[in-house]
Parts: sequence; C-alpha cells; structure tokens
Amino acid sequence: QVQLVESGGGLVQAGDSLRLSCAASGRAISSYAMGWFRQAPGKEREFVATISLSGGNTAYADSVKGRFTISRDNAKNTMYLQMNSLKPEDTAVYYCAADRSAVSWATKQFGSWGQGTQVTVSS
Repeated sequence: QVQLVESGGGLVQAGDSLRLSCAASGRAISSYAMGWFRQAPGKEREFVATISLSGGNTAYADSVKGRFTISRDNAKNTMYLQMNSLKPEDTAVYYCAADRSAVSWATKQFGSWGQGTQVTVSS
C-alpha cells in the first residue's frame, strides 16, 4: 500500500501562489494514477486535478483550469500542484490521492488518500 503525505499548504492572500507536494512512500508512484481533491468547510470533497501514470494525461476541474497545474516526478516519488492566482473560494483542505488503476485519472476514483493540507486564501 502506498502512503501519501501532503505539504505546502498555508495562509496566503488572494492572487498569491502556492505549490503543494505529495510525497509517496511504500510503493513507486510510477505504477499509480494520482490526483488532488479538496474539501471546503461544510462541503463535500471535490475533484481538483488528476494525472496519469506517465504524466501524459491530465484533467482539471473547470474552477481551477488555467490557474492550477498538476505534475509528477516519478524519480522523486512526488506529485505536485502549482496553484496560481488563488481565490478565497480555493480555501479548503487539499488531499492527495493515488490508485493502481491506470484509468483513475479519468474516472476520478482513487483508493489511497493522504491526510490533507490546509490552504487558506484571504481576500
């Protein structure tokens, strides 16, 4: 089973940037599709971005398209989420996810999850 640990969250102002990292251990992420999800207070967890095993395919929620970029470095066993032009509505706990299914990046179905990192964007 792969273990996932998110980092890089924090408190920023609207318009700022943050880069989240998801460090994996226990398994090589080269065998896993991966993704980022988020959950705001009082709301259900929602899809943010996903990436295929090789990184050749990505998907983004409409709300973050053009502002966020998902990437992975299989050699470092780490996935990233570069978040630019942050908005107050991006405030949430961000979760890293992984799955051995090669199509998880498209189905948004993941079996392994991290504990989350808080991102707070002030106006």
